[in-house]
Amino acid sequence: MQANDNRSTRDGNFHRSIGLFSGTAINMTQMCGIGPFITIPIMVATMGGPQAVIGWIAGAILAVADGMVWAELGAAMPGSGGTYVYLREAFQYRTGKLMPFLFIWTVLLTIPLLMSTGIIGMVEYLGYFFPHLGWWPQHLISLAATGLVTLLLYRRIESIRVITIALWVIMLLSVVGVSAAGFWDFHPAFAFAYPAGAIGPHFFVGLGAGLILGIYDYLGYFTTAYMGDELRDPGRTMPGSIIISIIAMMVVYLILNISVLGVAPWQEIAQSKSVASLVVERSWGHLAASVVTILIIVTAFASVFAGLLGGSRVPYQAAHEKVFLSVFGKLHAKHGFPHVALLTMGVVTAIGTFFDLTEVINMLLAATIVVQFIAQIAALVALRKRQPELRRPYRQWLYPVPCVIALVGWIYVYLSASRSALILSGAWILAGLVVFAIWARINRSWPFASAEVHEAYLGGE
Repeated sequence: MQANDNRSTRDGNFHRSIGLFSGTAINMTQMCGIGPFITIPIMVATMGGPQAVIGWIAGAILAVADGMVWAELGAAMPGSGGTYVYLREAFQYRTGKLMPFLFIWTVLLTIPLLMSTGIIGMVEYLGYFFPHLGWWPQHLISLAATGLVTLLLYRRIESIRVITIALWVIMLLSVVGVSAAGFWDFHPAFAFAYPAGAIGPHFFVGLGAGLILGIYDYLGYFTTAYMGDELRDPGRTMPGSIIISIIAMMVVYLILNISVLGVAPWQEIAQSKSVASLVVERSWGHLAASVVTILIIVTAFASVFAGLLGGSRVPYQAAHEKVFLSVFGKLHAKHGFPHVALLTMGVVTAIGTFFDLTEVINMLLAATIVVQFIAQIAALVALRKRQPELRRPYRQWLYPVPCVIALVGWIYVYLSASRSALILSGAWILAGLVVFAIWARINRSWPFASAEVHEAYLGGE
């Protein structure tokens, strides 16, 4: 099959209809939800001033380097499995199904925690209307919102196309509105008033913590890698959509960050729980701020809805292919959706809302870095050695330099995570190893039997 063929893909279920423009738009939609509106104050506080913009630049550099890893793997193995497929193909020779199993196990934690950040952010912006909410009311609202999303998803939902488009429009209105409000009453003395010693001895400690927040805001740049079967000319569309979306969002984040910092002293920005509302109210008054706040709340809720809908299908697919716990491969008897995965992720999301926002971000990244990002770098290197004849429409530019940059960056981010996040995420991964050992024993899989090798992408079209 030629790279630019628009016919259906090997399984006959998809058509290659997504080009560079639409692929970039899909990535950008997934990257920018409520993230920047809840992380700007934390980033400014963490880095101690307006130099927080460096965190987003550093995040973009790491995302571009890592994006090249995704691009080569995704273009060579186009499909709907993403990381699950790459780890399965690369590590099957020596460790059987361990790595894809461990990845899916980690997904049961990381996707819900990502959704927890949306719920936490939504409740923080509700605080604009109800500034005196106590601890219990906040968490009761979080539990109610999580329960409502799970209830709405507890039925067959064929497509999230309309939801995704609506989310993109609302996100765009929110970002443009807040940025315009910031520049409407912009004070350069606020935006560029770097404190004494801003780039001093403690800068790199703050940068590590800031980079965690920065890369969190870029998560989603790899969305097209999960849609390889639907990309037109994957060798061009895959790397292009990833890199262009990262650079475009870096520009958006910088404009948004600078506009926000120009409205009030950075110390005030750092203390805000609803910074977008603060900026719009200072420039255009309470009514405009209320409208923007509602848009952000809706964005947060919709992103959690879309995220849990898509995320609940990941363990189902793995279980269906006998690479994960069989209970997750069951469909609801009446509505035909993966209800076990949905309920499990809903519960974890609810639990995650009881933690501090920064801690949740630290935890989900600490778990993801080891089992996904670093593992994928190893997978790329292993596949170049194990499957040199694998058709690669895109080969990583300047290999292995991007791999080295991404590896160093991810290790730096991992070591910058909080101690509790490292302990909890490590405990989750360790538990996954124990569960895998039990599962492998029951299913007579590696290490209790010889590893089964099936090179799915060799010898095909």
